[in-house]
Amino acid sequence: MTSVKICGVPEHFNMPWHLALEEGAFEDKGIALEWIDVPEGTGRMSKMLTQQETDLAVILTEGIVKSISEGNPSKIVQTYVTSPLYWGIYVSSDSNIRALEELEGKKATVSRLGSGSHLMAVVHAQQRGWDPKHMDFVVVHHLEGAVESLRHGDSDYFMWEHFTTKPLVDDGTFRWLGDCPTPWPCFVIAATEQFILDHTAALKLLLETINLYTREFKWIPSIDRSLAIRYSQQLEDIQLWLSKTQWGQQQLESTTLQSVLQKLDLLELLGEIKEPKHFLNSF
Repeated sequence: MTSVKICGVPEHFNMPWHLALEEGAFEDKGIALEWIDVPEGTGRMSKMLTQQETDLAVILTEGIVKSISEGNPSKIVQTYVTSPLYWGIYVSSDSNIRALEELEGKKATVSRLGSGSHLMAVVHAQQRGWDPKHMDFVVVHHLEGAVESLRHGDSDYFMWEHFTTKPLVDDGTFRWLGDCPTPWPCFVIAATEQFILDHTAALKLLLETINLYTREFKWIPSIDRSLAIRYSQQLEDIQLWLSKTQWGQQQLESTTLQSVLQKLDLLELLGEIKEPKHFLNSF
């Protein structure tokens, strides 16, 4: 039995992993898989990979690309979700800000520098023609920290996955101003280079197993109701999310990687510019 640690955000995207674990699918392949929830998101998971606190991570594409460019000894082993991530843009419900245009020059809340919430705030600013060099960030580590930061006026706005944050709009904590979808597939699976080297066969079996679950996930009877209950979501929100979400089972294309690299380089968010072979694993 090969012991494997994998981390990911505690969000509905990762339900296929939990179903596979609950059904013993990995154990049947000789893999003792330990799932680690990381509510802090991609910045924290990148650090965990770097420090070998985890073997694999289900992680945002732009975040792991930036981290690998800065020396993270990990590689992308395949895509996980090929559709964009819809980043909702939020202010406190009692904020005087009513439109996206009013966010220029305001303080953005981020979970960590290098996280998706940080990188996409910069992408959003660039799309609107604002100078990202003049942005001011407040680090809060997780969604609960963002609630407190906006509530107390320590920052002005926050970007997080639309459907995860929707309950906070419904209960009057946040006001939603709009969405900023990622211009690339949103989630990939990354592994440390050491794990790839030591456990190539187990990694292949693990990917085969999760890919079976993601291919069939949408067709599981009443999966929308199961997701709504498990993640405290409205059924209609989950149904809309399912209609927008596509899982992938192939390696990230080099052309897509180049697009991410070019965008991050344009925004001066990259470390060292490296060739695709430094980012993508090939079995």
